[in-house]
Amino acid sequence: MARSISFPPSAACLSASMRDLGYSLEAAVADLVDNSISADASKIEIICELATSQPIFIIRDDGRGMDADELQMAMRHGAVNPRKERSSRDLGRFGLGLKTASFSQCRSLTVVSTKNGTLSGAEWNLDAIDRADDWVLSILDAQDIAALPYVHHIGAHGTVVIWQKMDRLLEDEIGNRRDEIVNEKLDVLEKHLALVFHRFLSGEIRGRGRLEITVNGHPVEAFDPFCRKNTHTRYLPEEIVRIGSAAVHLQPYILPHHSNLTAREYDFYQSRGDFISNQGAYIYRNGRLMAWGDWFRLIPKGETTKLARVQIDFPNSLDEAWTIDIKKSRSRPPLPVRERLRQIITQVSGASATVHRGRGQKLFHEVTAPLWERYAEKTGIRYALNQTHPLAQYLYKKLDSDGVRHFNLLLEAVSAALPVEMIYSDYSTHPRNVRQIPSVDDIKDRLDAIKFALGGSDTLENADMFRDIVSSTHLFDDHMEIVETYIRGEFS
Repeated sequence: MARSISFPPSAACLSASMRDLGYSLEAAVADLVDNSISADASKIEIICELATSQPIFIIRDDGRGMDADELQMAMRHGAVNPRKERSSRDLGRFGLGLKTASFSQCRSLTVVSTKNGTLSGAEWNLDAIDRADDWVLSILDAQDIAALPYVHHIGAHGTVVIWQKMDRLLEDEIGNRRDEIVNEKLDVLEKHLALVFHRFLSGEIRGRGRLEITVNGHPVEAFDPFCRKNTHTRYLPEEIVRIGSAAVHLQPYILPHHSNLTAREYDFYQSRGDFISNQGAYIYRNGRLMAWGDWFRLIPKGETTKLARVQIDFPNSLDEAWTIDIKKSRSRPPLPVRERLRQIITQVSGASATVHRGRGQKLFHEVTAPLWERYAEKTGIRYALNQTHPLAQYLYKKLDSDGVRHFNLLLEAVSAALPVEMIYSDYSTHPRNVRQIPSVDDIKDRLDAIKFALGGSDTLENADMFRDIVSSTHLFDDHMEIVETYIRGEFS
């Protein structure tokens, strides 16, 4: 009969392997923020100290804190069975996040916590683990704790996590380049936290107050991926899928066309990724964003769905069904949710496409005589310059038969040479940077020329026609106030 023996892994080898689970700095910090939120913190301070020769990273919160026994349990690897039923307010899962996230960024993890005014501290040091090839945890005394940075203002309750020996933060750079790299990473970190915890930062989570997070003293502003403050955002009907006794909520949104975003909204969203890459499902576990920007191979990403988002909320009681990974950065919906999502995608893709097509139709019908016309033919869709436009008609009258033939050839060549692919690429990624308005050196001279071509009548009907023709040229889109002043002066 086989016999059983205790055969623990090498602490030195396993700890080294745990460093390479794939955490980025922002994912690692988010894992620690989860712990602070689970401890009912209302304020979380993130500090990266670069003044010293070796940078120090601190995450400090005002949560309920831990006593000595609770702290030692928190420092233990696999402190909680992932199958154990958790509080609905708990954002943890495996009992590994504090350690694996920290080891991915540093070789020294120190945690100091206070509960009921009593301080406790413990440290994992990978160098000590390597030397002993054993899980050697250092329990800190009062003198050890007093020598640590950023623990003096912890208060009657709260926790400070200190990362030292951060051998991966600087990427072996020195001098100004070192600071640039860290600042870039802190910028990515702030944007990541603004998205992942946006519902906590905005105070949306029922039963919780508004969470405050700062990065080096700078408040993290919630980033709502659904742009819900904009009145042009569309809410489609919410769907509920039940898995056992738990409910999964699916709320589809259609974001506004970029022309309906304020300048601040546009800059805020554009600086955090383009619309196409950010489309898809946004999966929340207990209000915390786990994964986003994915249709789970139900459809490919494309223009027709670029404004579509689906908010999916599930409780932590369904963790196994959603295959949550250790980093809490990957999740796959169970089959019943995917099937309902497949149905929702049909609705949101049509609604998203309607926003684009509707905007395009509006552009073509906002004037009585557009410069460009759209033709939907059996062979496909084509665009052509409008030969009946009043400015074109004025030129026709000035040309002889050869001139008319050459002018028509020019219009056809310009229409055929329209750089559709280039326009599509530029407009998809940076729509507000695509501008067709040339510099206008003398607005009045151009307005006079258009008026002369239209006959120069001063009747009210012709004033309206003049305004339409001027608008159709888009030469004066940035100067319509001047155009209106001109119209009042010439057609009064």
